[in-house]
Amino acid sequence: MIQVQNIAKSYGAIEALRGVSFDIEPGEIVGLLGPNGAGKSTAIKIITGFLHPDNGVVEIDGVNVQEDLHAVQARIGYLSENTPLYPELSVQGYLTMMANLRSVPDNDFIPQLSAAVYGTGLREYLTRPIASLSKGLRQRVGLAQAILHKPEFLILDEPTVGLDPTQIVEIRALIKQLSQDATILFSSHILSEVEAICDRVVIIINGEVKADQRLNELGMSNDATLVLQSAGDGVDSALAAMEGVTRVQPLRSRDNFPAWRVSSASDITPQIYDLARERAWPVREIRRDIVTLESFFNRLATTA
Repeated sequence: MIQVQNIAKSYGAIEALRGVSFDIEPGEIVGLLGPNGAGKSTAIKIITGFLHPDNGVVEIDGVNVQEDLHAVQARIGYLSENTPLYPELSVQGYLTMMANLRSVPDNDFIPQLSAAVYGTGLREYLTRPIASLSKGLRQRVGLAQAILHKPEFLILDEPTVGLDPTQIVEIRALIKQLSQDATILFSSHILSEVEAICDRVVIIINGEVKADQRLNELGMSNDATLVLQSAGDGVDSALAAMEGVTRVQPLRSRDNFPAWRVSSASDITPQIYDLARERAWPVREIRRDIVTLESFFNRLATTA
């Protein structure tokens, strides 16, 4: 549905994107991640046609964005990080204007406007001027305008910024519901939101794709953590001497007990248990580490 092929963009001597490529399949919710300045916003602007790449091609359902911009943008719903709103308009006036700009047919006008308003929880605020709304409510107005024409492709840049926890849960459920009829690209700095919503993540660091990973494939790693009540001599060397061990990293546990992370090519927790029992180490915990999106992202960011 969305194909990004080798796009590059520079601002003077600064390379914002360097050969970025990824695909998004129909119905997927894909998270676009990266630290500040990584090139995420530039990539989104190129995908939505608001910025021309120096090189590369973006196609949406087989249509080249640069060659038929109007046709592509008519099929996209876009929520930018700072959605431009008209503060003097009421919520209803603004959404009506956006529906007209989106050429929503007369027969569909009321049903689609109602669906967007109810879906984003704005029913009680229709007559309120946008200037009087909180940041969270303004964000919901921005999301409503992005979905009121029932787009096939929805691009959301930080959609939950400024929302309270209850609103975040509601918007999360709405995005999941929208994915039944739309392909979604979701950009956020909040990793827990990406983990809760997305099927896949594309991680951009220093203008390049460093990972394209399905979230259900993250899980147990081959790293294991050993936590002892107290540390004796020779723990490091004994762990390092185990067959298959590639690295031993001394740590401190959260409750400040001595700990070690042991890396190997396969699950080594049973062997660590046997070694600890043989050496009579005062064990507090032995566990196989879980790969979370946060740990996966941080590992990439610190080694880039």
